[in-house]
Amino acid sequence: MTTIETQIPDSLYKQVKSLAERESISVDQLVSIALAGQVSDWLTKDYLAERAARGSWDKALEVLAQAPDVEPADHDRL
Repeated sequence: MTTIETQIPDSLYKQVKSLAERESISVDQLVSIALAGQVSDWLTKDYLAERAARGSWDKALEVLAQAPDVEPADHDRL
């Protein structure tokens, strides 16, 4: 494990401390969970942007053109 020391506004710390108490976890656990979630979001955004850059609108339209032009079956309707 690595220790990170940082400064945050008092108001944010109060919110974090209150939430950690409510969830019956330590402030360290809450911060680790929140940081992991945010890092995951950023990495997902980067991954999707990379995939989108490799995509081709023309190829997507070609695939869609192969789909039959029919109404969905009753069991597929919302």
